[in-house]
Amino acid sequence: MSKPEKWSDPTKKLFPYQVGFTAPPMDFDAAPSDFLRISPETVGVHGRLLHAPGYAHELGQRADNFHLLEEVVHAMSNSGADVVGQVGTNWVHANGTDVHDIRAFVAEVSERYETPFHMAGLTLVEACQASGYERVALNSVYFWPDWRDGVVRFLRSADIDVVWYGNFIDQGWYETQQEVNDHVWIFPGELARDSMRYASERAPDVDAILVNGMSNYRDATGLPQRLVSLAADIEADIGKPVLAADITLYWQIFRTLGVAPLGRHGSLLSSLQGHQ
Repeated sequence: MSKPEKWSDPTKKLFPYQVGFTAPPMDFDAAPSDFLRISPETVGVHGRLLHAPGYAHELGQRADNFHLLEEVVHAMSNSGADVVGQVGTNWVHANGTDVHDIRAFVAEVSERYETPFHMAGLTLVEACQASGYERVALNSVYFWPDWRDGVVRFLRSADIDVVWYGNFIDQGWYETQQEVNDHVWIFPGELARDSMRYASERAPDVDAILVNGMSNYRDATGLPQRLVSLAADIEADIGKPVLAADITLYWQIFRTLGVAPLGRHGSLLSSLQGHQ
């Protein structure tokens, strides 16, 4: 299962730094586009969706298809990826796993295919620990109750003190989960800042606000943006670091590559700039 020898020769690669992403089935995911937008031109990105016919975003289905994650890393390794990122916070807890289980899985897969593998849910923990954040609030945005509660359990298994957590229904922005689901992960632009203010006001003494999932918010042009594009302004507004799953995943990938992102960012990604 070793990585093809040709990829050790940089002249055989399309880009000096090659990144692979995978995402849950049945979603056109923004991660490859978002990551490429903030990367130097020396970085190339490749995306691969998991194929699971009939997928309906249920935790049991993620548990049943967990093996597909390893398949993706194998395929990306064969294609010359230097690192692989997995989008979707819930995969780390869908099997009832904790942080120790997922660290072991990630290490095993990374070693087997000679390609570092990062799971979004685990990077939330890694970013907290690297930053020294022990007390957090979790803005669980669009997550269903079992998704939300699973993320809280996972974070607490890493000895992170989740002092407050709540999704958009808990926060009072929507009445039912179906109403949230009908937005298909894209919400009004003002909700990004409003929900962060809500979380910050409920937990004023935490080290950071964490955000699970990959929620999108329409800007003035009508285009959806994820929190990686909004974090700098939100942090300035609430006075706290924002560690969203897209941000922490990209942060860990950039760290693995030894490359810094371009542009203006929130505190976590900006910590990489000028320090390669």
